[in-house]
Amino acid sequence: MIKGFLMLDRLLPIAAATMMAAPAFAQVTIAAEGPVVELTISESVEARPEMAAIGAGVTTDADTATAAMRDNARSTSAILERIKAQGIEQGDVQTIGINLSPRYDYDEQSRRQIFRGYQASNRVQVTLRSVERVGELLDELVAAGATDLSGPSWSIADPTTAQAQARERAMVTGQERALEYARLEGYADVRLLQISEDAPFDRPMPFAKADVAEASTPVEPGRVETGVTITVTYELIR
Repeated sequence: MIKGFLMLDRLLPIAAATMMAAPAFAQVTIAAEGPVVELTISESVEARPEMAAIGAGVTTDADTATAAMRDNARSTSAILERIKAQGIEQGDVQTIGINLSPRYDYDEQSRRQIFRGYQASNRVQVTLRSVERVGELLDELVAAGATDLSGPSWSIADPTTAQAQARERAMVTGQERALEYARLEGYADVRLLQISEDAPFDRPMPFAKADVAEASTPVEPGRVETGVTITVTYELIR
């Protein structure tokens, strides 16, 4: 399903455009002789996600920093072994945070902090290339000793085709809207002067539903939305 919306439109005075380039967007320009209209349009395509990123961490407490890190390393190793046993490639597992900090409790009577030891934590992110296994992996991570989970974050393995569809639709929408402005102002046609594109976007569609297995933690992949935002400038011509 393709969706789109108009973000901005405005008439600009006659001006000469110059060629510009920047890493964040593509841009093509042509000099103008008549009044111009600039439109910013977003178009998106919905698709079923093909990948999911899951964060898993373990937190341990101990009297000394050395003991906290040692116990945490043991627990984290158990989680990594469980992930490996699920057939997930090493390149799809990444450590995203290790932390060691002292723990204190506030004593109301003495009005001071009381040292209670140290807390160590380690978090990894797992990229799962089969969304049907997300619930199963969550259960495995908890069984292996994970004390906190985050995600899943859904994505499309290769959004190129979907973004190309959104880009084509955005160009059609831009020309149609430009013609509307031209005719409202008494002009017969338009001529494309400039195209610029922001970085492509991906976002989840939280209300979509999907079937899930009953044997593991219920997970609904739903759909993700991927697309482009372009800015087009047209000259109004007689």
